[in-house]
Amino acid sequence: MNPTSGRAVSAFPMQPADRLQQLPTQFFAKLVRKANEQIAAGHDVINLGQGNPDRPTPPHIVKALQGAAENPLYHKYPPFNGYLFLKQAVAQRYLEDYGVELDPESEVAILFGGKTGLVEIAQCLLNPGDVCLVPDPGYPDYWSGVALAGARMAFMPLKESHNFLPDYDSLTSSDVDKAKLMFINYPNNPTGASANLPFYEETVRFAAKHGIVVASDFAYGAIGFEEQKPVSFLQVPGAKEVGVEFYTLSKTYNMAGWRVGFCLGNPEIVRMINLIQDHYYCSLFGGIQEAAATALTGPQDCVSELVSVYASRRSALYTELDRIGWQAKRSQGSFFTWLPVPKAYTSESFADLLLNEAKIVVAPGVGFGEHGEGYVRLGLLSSEDRLREAVRRVEALGLF
Repeated sequence: MNPTSGRAVSAFPMQPADRLQQLPTQFFAKLVRKANEQIAAGHDVINLGQGNPDRPTPPHIVKALQGAAENPLYHKYPPFNGYLFLKQAVAQRYLEDYGVELDPESEVAILFGGKTGLVEIAQCLLNPGDVCLVPDPGYPDYWSGVALAGARMAFMPLKESHNFLPDYDSLTSSDVDKAKLMFINYPNNPTGASANLPFYEETVRFAAKHGIVVASDFAYGAIGFEEQKPVSFLQVPGAKEVGVEFYTLSKTYNMAGWRVGFCLGNPEIVRMINLIQDHYYCSLFGGIQEAAATALTGPQDCVSELVSVYASRRSALYTELDRIGWQAKRSQGSFFTWLPVPKAYTSESFADLLLNEAKIVVAPGVGFGEHGEGYVRLGLLSSEDRLREAVRRVEALGLF
């Protein structure tokens, strides 16, 4: 009814843009809904299905924000491309951790979290009909950026038999010839696999030969196990010529809610990212930028302590999995584990069984792509006791 006239008003003929119709379905929204239904029913649910860090941001970083919030300078608009001191901070961290030299002014862009940059790079480089090489299984937000650009995805299968690394020789020549962009991600979400320098050297050669820009998603770059430090794509000579790396503070410093990320490497791509962001944003709140710089340049004990926590949780989980006979390849990095499902189940039906019968949330592998079928992803984002309890609940189902 029209509140002023009392007459019925017909629906306004509003049509969404075609690009919204092309976006992939958010598979994990359904997972969250199912888990919330069980919680609302009063069940004790162990949620191992999501990738949200469970520990707080280190206190010295929080205190840095609290102090910076009082600075009147930060109450004004920040520079469109962000403060130079934050770019210098991430360049210092890369030099200390990986021996990679970055020009803060031309080889660093500040992002509203890594996810934003992963979507933006597709907007910068892809036209409708262009091809992007995407890992399968892989982080679903790669798909979002490609869809928004109106481009086409060609999938690179990640198989256990190939250590969950793409086999470039297996890709079709038609896809490779048309590709303009490719995503790689190690330590990997969802498989927990890591990549070594020879793989990145091969990737640089492949990209240079075919004129394909590399987007290396290094979100879990701080988290490696068994004294194996993850390798940065940018450590390889020639990497900056063919691509960029996306780095984030979300996992390294438990700062997921702070939304601080970076695009690092090729100056022309960094320029494009800054250009598109000029039209979207006015950079991060200056207080957050100062606290982020504190995280990057301050003591790094909190990072090594966090990795130790994940390593202990990983050990506890796999010890229990071995005990009940659930055999799985050990994760090498990230805070995820990638576990095969029993043969009688699909990844989604097995995830539903665990939720309905054991009150455990896991992520079905098919949500990460066709080659994720046959696996479920569990996060090391709960205490060792809860992880052990989860395996005991699985054991009670009598499947292994």
